[in-house]
Amino acid sequence: MSDHPGNDRRTVLVTGATGYIGGRLVPRLLEAGHRVKVLVRSPEKIAGVPWFGDVEVVRSSLDDTAALQDALKGVDVLYYLVHSMAAGSGFEAKEKSMAELVANAAAAADVHRIVYLGGLHPRNTELSTHMRSREAVGKVFLSGPVDAVVFQAGVVIGSGSASFEMIRHLAETLPLMPAPSWVRNRVEAIAVRDVLHYLVGAASLQERLNRTFDIGSRDVLSYAGMMQEYGAEAGLPRRVVLALPIPAPRLAGLWVALVTPIPLSMSVPLVQSLQHDAVSAEHDIDDYIKQPDGGLTGYRTAVALALGKERDGQVETTWANAGADADPLPSDPQWAGHKVYVDERTFHGDVDPAQVWTIIEGIGGKNGWYSLPLAWSVRGWLDKLSGGAGLTRGRRHPHHLVAGEVVDWWRVERIERGRLLRLRAEMRAPGRAWLELSVEPDGAGSRYRQRAIFFPKGLSGRLYWLAVLPFHSLIFPAMSRNITAAARKIAGAEKSGNRKPGDKETQATP
Repeated sequence: MSDHPGNDRRTVLVTGATGYIGGRLVPRLLEAGHRVKVLVRSPEKIAGVPWFGDVEVVRSSLDDTAALQDALKGVDVLYYLVHSMAAGSGFEAKEKSMAELVANAAAAADVHRIVYLGGLHPRNTELSTHMRSREAVGKVFLSGPVDAVVFQAGVVIGSGSASFEMIRHLAETLPLMPAPSWVRNRVEAIAVRDVLHYLVGAASLQERLNRTFDIGSRDVLSYAGMMQEYGAEAGLPRRVVLALPIPAPRLAGLWVALVTPIPLSMSVPLVQSLQHDAVSAEHDIDDYIKQPDGGLTGYRTAVALALGKERDGQVETTWANAGADADPLPSDPQWAGHKVYVDERTFHGDVDPAQVWTIIEGIGGKNGWYSLPLAWSVRGWLDKLSGGAGLTRGRRHPHHLVAGEVVDWWRVERIERGRLLRLRAEMRAPGRAWLELSVEPDGAGSRYRQRAIFFPKGLSGRLYWLAVLPFHSLIFPAMSRNITAAARKIAGAEKSGNRKPGDKETQATP
């Protein structure tokens, strides 16, 4: 049994490194001490990842036999993490043909093992086109000349996983969801970190193996139950899912594409793959790869991990906890992650960045918010009447801030003096909000950047953002202009000698 992934150093080739699983597997393999090659058609997709300089990058496609055979020289383990979501009459045949080409090339290069990640599905059941294709690819490797370890996993839970994002967006958007009968189907999900644990462990297996392994959390829920548990973990009101006595996979796929950011080309095959139970039929993997430290991750815990970084206020990215399974990659699709609304404004001025920073750090309290004071006051009173903080808390010092301080209904979450101020809202709203103000040099002047960021909570949060958009269109453009104008006033006062350090900043008239 492999006590810990990475006991022995291997040379591995990862295909699909620009994908969700492959891109998170590579740093785990490096951490385990393996030498890693990646075969990608577009290396620029991963040029920004931290591990790019630690791997050998081969630019090629799998159907280039000569390049593939060259890339496989000296490789012990080949990870085949490629699966198209395309459709069409020739889809299955193309997927099978590609797998056969890879299997033969691996044999010619004396590769010791192929590792493939397929889908968890019941035996002896008619499957959807995409699940049938994934099963067929696994059979190609198992019947080929190179030993293969074929993992079969169900819904993968992790921020950015297409299956998880479908659950996330459906649960957050629809408090009441009429759904096809398949929402009653039993599903054994698996945390992405556990998938990666098994994939890494497969490289160091000492035994000669040529078989499938079902992998999962051992935590079985209905699909409706997964949405309800997600809602509970995300702090949403209980989600009501009404199972209708019709399967309607294509119609459901279209509905998912309409109410979530997931494109139709992915939503249809995802829904089709849910037409049957997806529960492990065996747990033989325990005899070969030990479970992760602390055991397998239950569904609710996996959801909590996927939401963890968002809760910590890491608004630069909406990914889960730190680590290879959660870090955002340049290749991740734009629709992945928590729904985020951003209102961003920039303003270029001929004023020194230090003078703009003076206004930024002095914002709020008696200095105000540099745009439509009446609108800010009305919102503050509404917040106060609803039990929130309102605008009456002010600030400790009129010119200086430190992390953790109060500024009206905001709290300073992060400050990089002279460059960036991030405020976290403590007003009452159906979601979480931040206001980020920053300045940087721009030629002889400065570039001021302002971002209002909102993580909606459920449908009410999305409707709230739409309701306040008209106010944002009035407040935020004026705010960016007036902050720069106020900085220009300071510059003029300092130049004429009429302003001394500690003088109160003067708001520009909106």
